[in-house]
Amino acid sequence: MTSLPPGPPKPKSPLRKILIIVAIVLVLCCGGAVVAGYFAYRGIDAATAPAREAATAYADDLVAGDYAGAYAQLCRRTRELTTEQRFVAEQTARPRVSDYSVTGVSVEQHNSTVSGVVTLKLTRADGGSAYTLGVPLLKEDGQWRVCM
Repeated sequence: MTSLPPGPPKPKSPLRKILIIVAIVLVLCCGGAVVAGYFAYRGIDAATAPAREAATAYADDLVAGDYAGAYAQLCRRTRELTTEQRFVAEQTARPRVSDYSVTGVSVEQHNSTVSGVVTLKLTRADGGSAYTLGVPLLKEDGQWRVCM
């Protein structure tokens, strides 16, 4: 019995190489999107964190009943319009805030004015329903101030 000589080699399909290249491109794109998202989040957080901290410090003073401390965190314009005694009297007349949570933060700049709003969900100590308060902020002399 004679054996037949081997035939010409079968041509390799380019499909496998194409699929590998497509998979590599997808991995790189997805990885790039994750990295870009991470840095975008960090940038936004860095821009909004100081405003959030100012609003929460103000809310902490309200919860503690330290109305003089809360007044000290007000912007210059608000302090010019309201005396500390009046502010304390107004806060004392309201049901005390017992707790809060931050539900939103936005910061914007128009020309040289940097402002923001921190949205707080406040809970009253008297058991009344929680309510939402947008706390306006203004950056004065490098410090965020509550500007009601």
